[in-house]
Amino acid sequence: MKILTAQQISEVDKYTIQHEPILSIDLMERASQKCVDWILKKFDAKNTFAIFCGVGNNGGDGLAIARLLLDKKYKVKVYVVEFSKNYSADFSVNLERLKKLKAEIEVLTETNNQFAISKECIVVDAIFGSGLNKPINGFVSAVIQQLNQNTIVSIDIPSGIFCENNEENDLSCVVKATYTLTFQQPKLAMMFPQYAAVFGEIEVLNIGLHEEFIHQQQTSLYFTTKNDVKKNILKRAKFSHKGTFGHALLVSGSEGKMGTAVLSSKACLRSGVGLLTTHVPQVGLSVMQTTVPEAMCSVDEDMNYFTSIKDTEKYDAIGVGPGIGLEKQTQNALKLLIQNTVLPMVIDADALNILAENKTWIAFLPNNSILTPHPKEFERLVGKWNNDEERLQMQRDLAIKHQLVVVLKGAYTAIALPNGKVYFNSSGNAGMATAGSGDVLTGIITSLLAQGYAPEQAAITGVYLHGIAGDLAKENVGEIALIASDIIEQLPNAYGWLTVL
Repeated sequence: MKILTAQQISEVDKYTIQHEPILSIDLMERASQKCVDWILKKFDAKNTFAIFCGVGNNGGDGLAIARLLLDKKYKVKVYVVEFSKNYSADFSVNLERLKKLKAEIEVLTETNNQFAISKECIVVDAIFGSGLNKPINGFVSAVIQQLNQNTIVSIDIPSGIFCENNEENDLSCVVKATYTLTFQQPKLAMMFPQYAAVFGEIEVLNIGLHEEFIHQQQTSLYFTTKNDVKKNILKRAKFSHKGTFGHALLVSGSEGKMGTAVLSSKACLRSGVGLLTTHVPQVGLSVMQTTVPEAMCSVDEDMNYFTSIKDTEKYDAIGVGPGIGLEKQTQNALKLLIQNTVLPMVIDADALNILAENKTWIAFLPNNSILTPHPKEFERLVGKWNNDEERLQMQRDLAIKHQLVVVLKGAYTAIALPNGKVYFNSSGNAGMATAGSGDVLTGIITSLLAQGYAPEQAAITGVYLHGIAGDLAKENVGEIALIASDIIEQLPNAYGWLTVL
């Protein structure tokens, strides 16, 4: 799914109106009905609604929502936030329709903007839409700050936030939504953690905008969905054998950290690799052969740490980093591994921290290698950033400069490709913020890479599968109790879910 700019979204609206064809007021009705369908499922008629409408088309959506809720016998009061006397045409039409129902309507102006709603009242925010491009001020700011004490459902986008770049915005003057019902496509700002409190829980509503015209829009930003990933899953031929699905090498574990090798190895195998060899220090051999009998072991010369590895040419993919530590011998071994490997590698955890201490080595990574840092590891690699817009640019710059795939882990994990494109992931949950979850992801991506997935597809597909397995685990054990092993156990079900219509 593409992530479009506010300008592109406006053009898609206009194109849909002209070529479906459909009247703009009827498209507004369709969008409003989608919002009401969601509201009816979420809230019963015992709730009281206060709907705050600006005088543009976003406000028109709010007026239509009010009318449709009144038709369902919901208790509704409408507040028109009159920041301008220039009402949009569709707003005016819906205002007249609402008046015919003798709805309770109050107009808030610069000179008369006092209102009172109970804290139990559900607020529908339809003051400003995606076209806003300057910070809110004046009485509207005061209205918004009073609303932020309530449960808020924002229509399309919380009033005051910009779709793309909010570096110059005043976040004290924006709606803090509990839920955001956005139309057709997610907005870039929704992908950034610093705005999580602004958007709340996000629901993307398909309002039937012109799909072919959306397909024609140029963008470098995408939101990965089930349909995007499903078509990339490689099919298995009847006469396949284990050699068909690749031989992966995982370099993982050290004294006291052998759990990382176990987790990444199990995840690698569960993700479909044909053969797996895990390189471990001598202290880890019995651990691996006891806990992961399906994996072969390559044993280091050192008792406790990764210090060398020979003959890497027989492998189809190499993942390195979970639990290997930062010993000087380990750093030297990683440098030699990088220099002697031509295949794209998966670099995670301690391997990333070693690179952060030896940044010149990044240039020697094989093209299309996949880095999987969490935010703190990424900061060690590239330095600090002032905001998430700047962080995204730094991620892109790293990917383009060194021709890498950079997977920045977190909610909506961002995957930056060497061509500058960025894919945000839609699966996963907060329960996955647990020890070992990243080791599982390393195993999954390494497995896919060994099976023949292109590096960018291994990263995009691996991150999505990891998230779906986490979502299925959440259904079983909840977010709080979820551990990394639960994610591995759900990988078979994640594949099954992905392949079901």
